[in-house]
Amino acid sequence: MKLTTIEQRLIGCLLEKETTTPDQYPLSLNALTNACNQKSNREPVLSLTESDVLDGLEQLKTQRLVMCDEALSGRVTKYTHRFCNTEFSSLQLNEQQRAIVCLLLLRGPQTPGELRTRSGRLAEFSNVSEVETALTQLQEKELVLKLEREPGKRESRYQHLFGDTPEPQTSTQADINNPNELNALLEEINQLKAELNAIKQHLGL
Repeated sequence: MKLTTIEQRLIGCLLEKETTTPDQYPLSLNALTNACNQKSNREPVLSLTESDVLDGLEQLKTQRLVMCDEALSGRVTKYTHRFCNTEFSSLQLNEQQRAIVCLLLLRGPQTPGELRTRSGRLAEFSNVSEVETALTQLQEKELVLKLEREPGKRESRYQHLFGDTPEPQTSTQADINNPNELNALLEEINQLKAELNAIKQHLGL
């Protein structure tokens, strides 16, 4: 199962809202678009149009991952997932595993500690060890990948495998990809140049 960024966001939102706002589920196109574009609990924040969402839904319908409840008698068309835990899906997850997959689809790679902190409305984890146990189970199902621990970080992050597998990132790439780190490096280089010039002047070079 290889989902695009938009398809991952759609499935993640349907999973989330099914649990957190069951009275509003299935979701209308408008509600699903708003859910995709939420500024909280989303990484990255997207600005999808209803047309973008409809295109993604059509792709998911082709893959039999989404069902459409056609509007009848003036009612609004609504959408429900068939991603997991349905009679149509071979993917069966317990509550904790489902919560983790949902969070990874919505926010990308995260540490066990982050997953526990953010899972409150989706599932209950007594401690980080329970999160790690669920992650291990998902790894055994080949649904999740443990990433290399980043320099200076205590915990490794985990990435779902429903999209493209992430390329391993070197510490140099990580520094360059972070604007704050890059600015700090440039400032340090300029400072070293100034010190070198001062030494040359002192030596009469």
